[in-house]
Amino acid sequence: MTGLRVRPEAELDVFEAALWYEQERDGLGAIFLRALRQVLGRIEASPRQFPLVAKDVRRAILPRFPFGVFFHVDAGAVVVIAVMHLHRHPSSWAERR
Repeated sequence: MTGLRVRPEAELDVFEAALWYEQERDGLGAIFLRALRQVLGRIEASPRQFPLVAKDVRRAILPRFPFGVFFHVDAGAVVVIAVMHLHRHPSSWAERR
């Protein structure tokens, strides 16, 4: 792998989720971000360990939080297209492909 790239839309997903969790309980936003960093590290190290949810899109699920990281491998790099709550419409991430 040549690296991991997070698209701006996915960065906004992360910011909004962390802010919401932080407003729910002090420190929870930081816990969310640590869980996300852990999953992103696993994705970068071995992206094919995660299941395909569409033709070329894979999903990793965060521990403790009902969020999925949707990504694809593009020319040797991992591209994160969305970080979404799993109770949202299941294909809402697909608009970003």
